[in-house]
Amino acid sequence: MRALTHCTIYTGKAILTHHAVLIDNEIIKDVVPQDLVPADVPTTDLQGHDLTAGFVDLQLYGGKTGFFVRDLSEESLTDMVETHRQDGTVAIVPTLYSTSLQRILKAIEVTKAYIASGKTGVLGLHIEGPFINFVKRGAHSAKEVRVPTQREIQQIINKSEGLLTVMTIAPEIWPEELLQLIQNSSIILSLGHTNATYQQAKSYFANGIHLATHLYNAMRPFESREPGVVTAIWDSPTANASIIVDGYHCDFATVRIAKQLMGERLFLISDATLAKIEPMRFVFKDFTANYDGQRLLNDTSLLAGSAITLLDAVRNCIQHVGIPKDEVFRMASTYPAQHIGVSDRYGKIKAGHSANLVVLDEGQKVVNQVKNGKFIA
Repeated sequence: MRALTHCTIYTGKAILTHHAVLIDNEIIKDVVPQDLVPADVPTTDLQGHDLTAGFVDLQLYGGKTGFFVRDLSEESLTDMVETHRQDGTVAIVPTLYSTSLQRILKAIEVTKAYIASGKTGVLGLHIEGPFINFVKRGAHSAKEVRVPTQREIQQIINKSEGLLTVMTIAPEIWPEELLQLIQNSSIILSLGHTNATYQQAKSYFANGIHLATHLYNAMRPFESREPGVVTAIWDSPTANASIIVDGYHCDFATVRIAKQLMGERLFLISDATLAKIEPMRFVFKDFTANYDGQRLLNDTSLLAGSAITLLDAVRNCIQHVGIPKDEVFRMASTYPAQHIGVSDRYGKIKAGHSANLVVLDEGQKVVNQVKNGKFIA
C-alpha cells in the first residue's frame, strides 16, 4: 500500500485538500484525512499538484503511428493506448470511421483479442458509421456511407456480443425494423452524422438513444424555423453529447453556451485521427488528412478529425472556455465512464476504483501518473 499526499484531490464529486489517497496495486483503497494515514504506509508527496482520475476517451482513431481502421491489429491498439496515456488518458474506446463490413467484423475480433490477452487501456469499440446520412458524412468516405442491411446489422450484433460497443448512426436513414433490431441489442447507440429534424431527433432521444456524437459537427444545426438536431440535444433531458474542444471543430463560445444549457450532459472526446505528431500528410484509401501543426483537413478542406489528446481539450476548457477545473475533469473522466457503464471502475477517485491517476500542474501539464499503483512519468 502507498499514500499519495500533499495534493488537491479532484474525486469526481468533491475537491479535497489535506487528504491522502491510499492505493494498493491497481485499486484505490480509501481517501482519508492526511493525518489519518497509517504510520507504516509509505507516502509520496505530490508537492501541491492536482490529482484526478485518469481520462476516458470514447472517440479516437489513432495514436502516434497506429491508425486502427487501417491496421486492424493489437499493435495498433497498443500504440493508441501508449500515445494517449502520455497525456493522462487511461482508458480508450478505439473508433472506426465508415468502412466495409469485413473491416468492422475484423476490428471487433481484434479488440476482443486485445482485451482477452489481459492488456489494459481498451474498453471496447466505437463504430462510427457507415450507417449515417450521406449529406452529413463530413470526411467519411462517399463510397462507404450506406443504408444498413439486415445481414450487416445481424452480423455486427452477433460478432460484438460480449464486447462493449458504441455505434454512431443516423437513425432517419435506417429501415424501422433494423432500428428496432439494433436498439434491442447490447450496442450503445449514439446519434451522429445526421440530418434528422428537431422532431425526429427528439423522438429518437425519447425512445432509447441517449448519446449524440460530437455536438455541432455533422448534424443539422439550429435555425429559427427548424431547430435541428443541435437544439433537440439541448432540449432533451436524457440526451448526452460529446464535444471536440480543439478550437477548430467549434468556437469556444459555442462550447460555453452548450455547457450552460446542458450541464453534466456534455462530455469531452479527442476525436484524434492521430496524436502527438509533426506536420504531415496522411492517406489511407480515399481518406486524406493534412496536418499543419494545428488542425487536420482533407483535400477538400473539411476537418478530418483532430490531432489532440483529451488533455488538450481539458486545457482548452479551463483556459479558453472558462469552465471550472473540477467540472472539466469530470467532463473528461466521470461522465464518459458513466455513459458507457464503467463508472464502477473509472472516472472517480473512490475506494474500489482504478488506481490509474494523473498528477497535473497549474497549467494542466502532466507531472506524473500512477498506473497500477506505480509512478510511470
